[in-house]
Amino acid sequence: MSHILVHILILVVLPPLLLGVIGKTKALVAGRIGPPLLQPYYDLVRLFRKGSVFSTSTTWIFRAGPVVGLATALLAGMLIPFGGHNAPVSFAGDMILFAYLFGLGRFFTASAALDTGSAFEGMGAAREVTFSCLAEPALFFGFLVLAKLSGSLSLTTMLDGTFPLGAGLAAPSLVLVAVAIFIVLLVENCRIPFDDPNTHLELTMIHEVMVLDHSGPALGMIQYGASVKLFVMGAVLLRVAAPFEAGNVWSDWGLFIAGMLGVAVLIGIVESVMARFRMTFVPTFLVAACLLSAFGVILLLR
Repeated sequence: MSHILVHILILVVLPPLLLGVIGKTKALVAGRIGPPLLQPYYDLVRLFRKGSVFSTSTTWIFRAGPVVGLATALLAGMLIPFGGHNAPVSFAGDMILFAYLFGLGRFFTASAALDTGSAFEGMGAAREVTFSCLAEPALFFGFLVLAKLSGSLSLTTMLDGTFPLGAGLAAPSLVLVAVAIFIVLLVENCRIPFDDPNTHLELTMIHEVMVLDHSGPALGMIQYGASVKLFVMGAVLLRVAAPFEAGNVWSDWGLFIAGMLGVAVLIGIVESVMARFRMTFVPTFLVAACLLSAFGVILLLR
């Protein structure tokens, strides 16, 4: 029971720290001091203390978007094992629920954008769902590889670290899957080089253009939900690329947290050394991610 409480505590408290680490890493690479490491927490507190402004043309869908987005991200985090412990929620086939929890959150976010009647937000929603159609096959092919190696359809078993990268024939497939999941992570979380969460150019925005009309606590839930989604996807990547089990309860949690901070540093470095892709290049890289995961499946076929 204690490991479930620690799991929930990490899932609720740690995600905004990843954004702070990414921002700090990008600042250090650029030779700047950058914002404080805890700046994302300050921003969330500031947003939740503000009031909300709702257009008279919107309906309940606009208000439900941020709530559903945050709830689905938190529930998805309950399906992923942290440290060396089982996930709080685990059953055969939960990998399908995991993928479509994000799909449900995306649906409500896009619907909330369309509910405003804004042409710009509708454009962002169209781009979001188009790219997600290419990202989901890459994720599912990766899950097929993990299911084949583990002999299970439960994420707890699939990500329990029983097939490290150096384990014979599994290594090439897991390397391909890890690269594909990293690409999906960057796309799903609107990170450079696929999107820029800090951009203000509406014609090039994808995710951020969908939340232009949100303010106050609603915007806070969107930003917090985005950090949780980044944390959960990063946990999947970490369990695939660097599975570990120290054997000690607290060492497992410590290694997991250190690994997640390492994932944030990696994302910060990637965003520092790469420029944003042209919009027409994004589908090409998503198709490449699908092919990498598919090749991982092929390598396991005998």
